[in-house]
Amino acid sequence: MQWSDEDFRAGPPSRRSDSETRPTSRIRPPATGAWREGDHPGNRQFASLGDFTFEQGGEVPLRVAYESWGELNADRSNAVLICHALTGDTHVAGVAGPGQSSAGWWPGMVGPGMPFDTDELFVVAPNMLGGCQGTTGPASISPDGTEWGARFPRTSIRDQVRAQAALADHLGIRTFRAVVGGSMGGMQALEWAIMYPERVGDLVVLCAPPAIDAMNIAQNTLQADAIRLDPAWRDGNYYDAGAGEGPYRGLALARRMAMLNYRSDSELEDRFGRSWQSSVSPAGGHGRYSVESYLDFHGNRFTRRFDANSYITLANAMSSHDVGRGRGGVDAGLAQVRARTLVIGVDSDTLFRLDSQHRIAAGIPNSVTGPEAFTVHSQFGHDGFLLEIPAVGGAIRQFLEGASLAGTSFGDASR
Repeated sequence: MQWSDEDFRAGPPSRRSDSETRPTSRIRPPATGAWREGDHPGNRQFASLGDFTFEQGGEVPLRVAYESWGELNADRSNAVLICHALTGDTHVAGVAGPGQSSAGWWPGMVGPGMPFDTDELFVVAPNMLGGCQGTTGPASISPDGTEWGARFPRTSIRDQVRAQAALADHLGIRTFRAVVGGSMGGMQALEWAIMYPERVGDLVVLCAPPAIDAMNIAQNTLQADAIRLDPAWRDGNYYDAGAGEGPYRGLALARRMAMLNYRSDSELEDRFGRSWQSSVSPAGGHGRYSVESYLDFHGNRFTRRFDANSYITLANAMSSHDVGRGRGGVDAGLAQVRARTLVIGVDSDTLFRLDSQHRIAAGIPNSVTGPEAFTVHSQFGHDGFLLEIPAVGGAIRQFLEGASLAGTSFGDASR
């Protein structure tokens, strides 16, 4: 399969008219995959929270989109906050439908009898500040009547946490029973425990480092540059572009680059090796390796649900992550965490390596697994925290039930 414009001609259902009868593979991508005013809200709820000022300057009218499951009890003591990863959203659990073209991104984790048991817990998941699925971000309309675009203020992880805290205030939640986050969401969870120690009961950090290192910053920069180098980028002013005329090539390339960090080399080798699509060998100059088509598929699909400006904003926010900034260094920052904490890592993770999770566990005073993180054995790399539900869900369930998890630090939480 050749990677061409034809591979990108699939828009989300919310962008298609009822009269559209062409196969989805023939529909050109929209200028942005962001959720926009007038789109179906799906299961989203919205909170307008007034003006918000950023760490590095700038102000926006803040609206936060979120989803929730379960019921908040009378004293509001059963709330759990789930913070999503870089390209995640509010839809942690649930089926696909209008306004939400994909099923929940953490299946088997939230619901009655599940690790986050909604018979007892109230679970809330906001879209992060700078995102593109309902919370104020670059695709939102600014006070001058046009999209913020590349003018959106430079955003930090700490800005995102303050926006989440404003939502908690709006919902009347003073203290969370637990704050949970994976990947970029894990960075936010860590900052929650340091910035608002009195508001965090238990803390779960999955596959996140205490600070972003030079390699991660370099990867984020290259992905952002892939978008900016797209001729259709137009300095971020592409929202009026017609279908197929936005910076989808650059956004898809950024996603393809990122996918190589999310999965392990052993998984790609086992799944694809040197196999190719159809009967035409790449050696003849016209065929395509299966792994190339795999990356094409993910890049293509991503352009239907994300915004190029938002990707750059969030990549920069991720690069800002450093729990030691202004606190005397990483170790001093980690030492400020008071919450009882479960740190989970995946042994094949090459994006945020396991030793960075061990460092968090060793630096936090109340790690339930001692100086080493709970380690999940997985071939799936960084995405293992999303896919290894028996091990990850079992560990979280035991943790929330009060178990120490001592002695179950290598992926055997289901025993």
